[in-house]
Order: sequence, then C-alpha cells, then structure tokens
Amino acid sequence: MSGRPAYTEYHPRWLRRRPSTYWWLERRAYRSFITRELSSVFIAWFVVYLLLFIRAVSHGHAPYLEFVVWSRHPVVMVLNVVTLFFVVYHAVTWFNLAPRALVVHLRGKRLPPSLISASNYGAWVVATAFLLWLVLGG
Repeated sequence: MSGRPAYTEYHPRWLRRRPSTYWWLERRAYRSFITRELSSVFIAWFVVYLLLFIRAVSHGHAPYLEFVVWSRHPVVMVLNVVTLFFVVYHAVTWFNLAPRALVVHLRGKRLPPSLISASNYGAWVVATAFLLWLVLGG
C-alpha cells in the first residue's frame, strides 16, 4: 500500500467555516469598498433628481415652481443632503484610486501618483469655483 486513502465515490467534504454575513466589517478596506458600492444608489438618485429638475425647467415656469415646492419637502431635503455626502465620498475615493488606475508617462518617465491626485483635486476646485461664480451671478 502506498499510504494514500482509497478513493470512494462519496468523498467527505472538507470542513469549512461559513463566512459571516458581516465579513466586510472585519477590515477597513472592505468597509470602504462596500460603502463605495452602496453609494452608487445615491449617485443614481442624484442623476434621477437632476433629470427631474431639467424636465421641470424645460416645461416652463409652473412645473419648475412645483419642482421647487416638492424639493423643499423634508424627506427630499434629507435625501439630498445624504446624497451630497455620498457624491463627495465617491469623488474622493475615485481621486485617491485614480493614480493606481491611470498610469501617465511624460517624456518617458512615470508621473508620481501624488501629482495625478493633485491634478484631479485641482480640476475639482476649478470646476467648483466656476460653478459658484456662475450661480452667484459672476
């Protein structure tokens, strides 16, 4: 005999612990990943809200005023504040991830990841400043 167990058709299954439903709470990286994935629901709400706004504006003054009244409802306001938090979280996590996803070479040398992140944040600040200038009547 060679010392190996004989093959049987009904081989026993190896004992493996079932992972907990809350396995993603064990590490910070997992929590961050799941939070980012769940934030997509709020990103979808933001898109729907923006489309509703565009529709109201395109249909005239009365539908726009109805949209404004509806937007002042406490549930919609709380949902939009939570959405703002998740949109900012989504943007920050993407800007921090961008240097890993995007490799930029300039004159044969790879740009440092901090420069790629800084350029993203810089573009965000410029776009925000422009929109504030536009909205505030610059």
